[in-house]
Amino acid sequence: MTDYLIIGSGLAGIAFSEIALRNDKTIRVYENYSQNSSTIAGGLYNPVILKRFSEVWKSQEQIDLVNHFYADLESKLNSKLDFKIPIFRKLFSVEEQNNWFVASDKPNLAPFLATKLNHTTYNGIASPFGYGEVMQSGYVDTALLLNNYHEFLSKSEVLIKETFDYYALEVTRDFVIYNNEKFKHVIFAEGYGIHSNPYFSLLPLDGTKGELLIIKAPDLKLDVIIKSSVFILPLGNDLYKVGATYNWEDKTPTPTEEGKQELLSHLKELLHCDFEVVSHLAGVRPTVKDRRPMVGRHPNYSNLHVLNGLGTRGVMLAPAMAKVLFNFIENEVPLDPAVDIKRFKKINWD
Repeated sequence: MTDYLIIGSGLAGIAFSEIALRNDKTIRVYENYSQNSSTIAGGLYNPVILKRFSEVWKSQEQIDLVNHFYADLESKLNSKLDFKIPIFRKLFSVEEQNNWFVASDKPNLAPFLATKLNHTTYNGIASPFGYGEVMQSGYVDTALLLNNYHEFLSKSEVLIKETFDYYALEVTRDFVIYNNEKFKHVIFAEGYGIHSNPYFSLLPLDGTKGELLIIKAPDLKLDVIIKSSVFILPLGNDLYKVGATYNWEDKTPTPTEEGKQELLSHLKELLHCDFEVVSHLAGVRPTVKDRRPMVGRHPNYSNLHVLNGLGTRGVMLAPAMAKVLFNFIENEVPLDPAVDIKRFKKINWD
């Protein structure tokens, strides 16, 4: 009997797969590539909400795990995945400067916010009030991670590249059966695809479409991530990732002219040097209105579990939430009520 059947191999599915394997569990992973939010994600990890100069929920705990988790994956996959790089928040006024100083003096934010403003001059960007520097930040090359991890799973003969048929899943008290194979547990980590899942479709997952641009700007020469109305993330070879939009109505993963123009409008306000658009990407993020992940066990089926709702912070949340769910299943460690799907008390599961 295989320990885990994992549905979805985006950031959530990969994180759970990896934690299960590190604990000597056997897995099988289904990926039908119906959702691409992890592939096109910005990949940023940032411990601070820069709109309000406030701390991300459990940020230090998540950052510590990020550092170890992706470093181990780099060794395993022989790939450079994690790029440690500061985020420079462009400041727009003396008032914002003062707000930065107040925030950087708070004990919970002090490890992340530099106490001195940075006045580095970048060609093509005017910033008369300077920048606030965010530390312990960076980005993960999510497209490379997914590609290389899928290759690893394929070589291990545990990755199935076909659509998962929810209605072919036979659930018993002690195990589940799928394609004549027995599994102790199923982990549903299919992102926005959860809406097709008859077991967990009642969960209030609200997809938020995001669009990104890849631009080429030979004169920019950035060595940090700039955050203003959009972020500009250096990829090397004069290429930069620019994002992102937030659309709560459109649930399709198709790039739109409207999204492109929105990004270009913000970019032209920020950037005063020549650039060209190389590519335009889009995906639907699995978001939740209370901005917390959705983790837990189905109330009627003890061997069905969900790992979803990582939203815009998938790179940071995936390792932490996968670890939390694994410890819940294997070691009966209670889930934090903030992420446990039991918090959705109005759902009638029967």
